[in-house]
Amino acid sequence: MEKAVALNKSKPTRKIVMDIIIYAILIAISAVILIPLFWMISTALKSNADIFKWPPEWIPNPPHWENIANAWNAMPFNKFLQNSLFIVVLGVTAEVISETIVAYGFARYDFPGKNIIFILLLSTMMLPAHVTLIPTYIIWNKIGLIGEFDPLVLRAWTAWGPFYIFLMRQFFMGIPKELDDAADIDGASLPRKFFQIMLPQIKPILAAISVFAFRGYFNEFQGPLIYLSDKEKYTMTLGMYFFMGGVNEAPKWNYLMVIALIIALPSIVLYFAAQKYFIEGITFTGLKD
Repeated sequence: MEKAVALNKSKPTRKIVMDIIIYAILIAISAVILIPLFWMISTALKSNADIFKWPPEWIPNPPHWENIANAWNAMPFNKFLQNSLFIVVLGVTAEVISETIVAYGFARYDFPGKNIIFILLLSTMMLPAHVTLIPTYIIWNKIGLIGEFDPLVLRAWTAWGPFYIFLMRQFFMGIPKELDDAADIDGASLPRKFFQIMLPQIKPILAAISVFAFRGYFNEFQGPLIYLSDKEKYTMTLGMYFFMGGVNEAPKWNYLMVIALIIALPSIVLYFAAQKYFIEGITFTGLKD
């Protein structure tokens, strides 16, 4: 009896020790992951001369807060931000709408060759983007849209994200089909069934995909670099590249880090704001196949 009591008392102690070890490991891993962010913040508040001091200083002394205003005013970043947000709003909206419709079709309807088409769709994820870079550019050039925002936005209407389609398809398949049957019995039309019954059920995955898409469009560098030639249409990522310097000019690393932080900030804020839906959306996609 005494041995059983002692054993029961040791279990909570063992659990506490294990929790301490797990949290210590997680804190250590988080600290390693956050080192680049801390270094970015530190560099953004230093002078160019202080950046290359050895040993390096993690805490700027003194911090150059004026770097923020100087970096922002060095280029027309107000205009660059407007251009980035314009592309993000149109791109994310188009991508979410088109991919939701495609995923719903794959999840709820049977048609000849559905599985083959879906496999082909997923196989495009293994195709390097550089393979389609030149053909895509030629197509947009033939249409006469090089130098415009259209190549960065119109592509989103083609449901070009197979990974997002896969996630939403899995989420749709986890919704009981009895909801569709009940809607059909009540005489609900397809648009009403889709918008009023299905979409409210997939809010978590919509939030997750919106976060992914926002980060992709807002941080994209290659697309704007290829298709935009007018400085008035440059995005934040292209504007940041000007601080890399030129033939006779040294890079302005502190200004570069300031703009990099500004670019990263919306994605971080959006992630924490939608964290609940984000985690739920990623977790529940694999519950049913």
